[in-house]
Amino acid sequence: MSSLAFTHLPHPNPTADDVRAVAIADPAFGRVFTDHMVSIRYKEGQGWYDAQVMPRGPLMLDPATAVLHYAQEIFEGLKAYRTDDGQMAMFRPHANAQRFNASARRMAMAEIPEELFVEACKALVEVDKDWFPNVEGGALYLRPFMYASEVFLGVKPASEYHFLVIASPVGNYFKSGAPAVSLWVSEDYTRAARGGTGAAKCGGNYASSLIAQQEAIAQGHDQVVFLDAVEGRWIEELGGMNMFFVFDDGSLVTPPLSGTILPGITRNAIITLAREAGLTVREEAYAIDQWQADAESGRLTESFACGTAAVVTPVGKVSRGDHQFTIGAGGPGQVTQMLKEKLVGIQRGRVADDHQWVLAL
Repeated sequence: MSSLAFTHLPHPNPTADDVRAVAIADPAFGRVFTDHMVSIRYKEGQGWYDAQVMPRGPLMLDPATAVLHYAQEIFEGLKAYRTDDGQMAMFRPHANAQRFNASARRMAMAEIPEELFVEACKALVEVDKDWFPNVEGGALYLRPFMYASEVFLGVKPASEYHFLVIASPVGNYFKSGAPAVSLWVSEDYTRAARGGTGAAKCGGNYASSLIAQQEAIAQGHDQVVFLDAVEGRWIEELGGMNMFFVFDDGSLVTPPLSGTILPGITRNAIITLAREAGLTVREEAYAIDQWQADAESGRLTESFACGTAAVVTPVGKVSRGDHQFTIGAGGPGQVTQMLKEKLVGIQRGRVADDHQWVLAL
């Protein structure tokens, strides 16, 4: 437990039950929000203070607030689930706290105690658990984030920060109904370079990826896949998901954590579950030309992306310029399905949680 007590401020006008029921009946991802949020402040020399669970509302920012000029901000994404026995739970929140602090270090920001991070998420789920949507893939998506709140103009790390957690009831991330997603290989834009912020979960990484994602959509695809910034041939990740490749000998390959891609918590869980299932997993560089050649020869049988929002998503088709290739039969493969079922089974309490990944609330 952290030593910081939370003050609970009552909501003056909470959402009526019938209005909430309509809002969560079929929520679009990230469009519906719960009644409350968590707010905690930090000041250099004072530390963390003023922890509140309060009504969700707009933030008042001075025009000279540091984040608006120097982009010191980071965020996380995790989900609270309802297990089959009706209990609310979170999946690996301490891992999110650790990654949040790794991002904070890279962005020269204050680190938050791990237990305080987890308690903030728990406090919000507790007060807004009635917003849980009973839909396929239903969850409360939690968005902890922090920004430089000091008011100043000058290129230096801020001395004040504001940490918040908001929640959004969500269903499945992709609602197209397609058995697998299609990808567009970006050959004009890169996401990150060695020594940059690729391994940090900061908004700038996502802002720089939007034009490539926009290009992918314009070409009729669901997502963009980025190549390395040096040679333009090594597969890195999608705009917000890690990649895996499954071969006909049952082995898996995923790009290594070389500082340019996000160390996904779902990625780490998939590696663990795959190895426990007797599969060989190699963290090694994999080239776009090899991906196409292996898919066309049949050596590559499956590809999938993974992340908190979309969990495990099969990749069916890939386009690069005028060339297109299909992965396997173009739909979910057996290994992809097996790993997804194991992961979701642990999250929902249907499969034994041997790693103590699930935190019951």
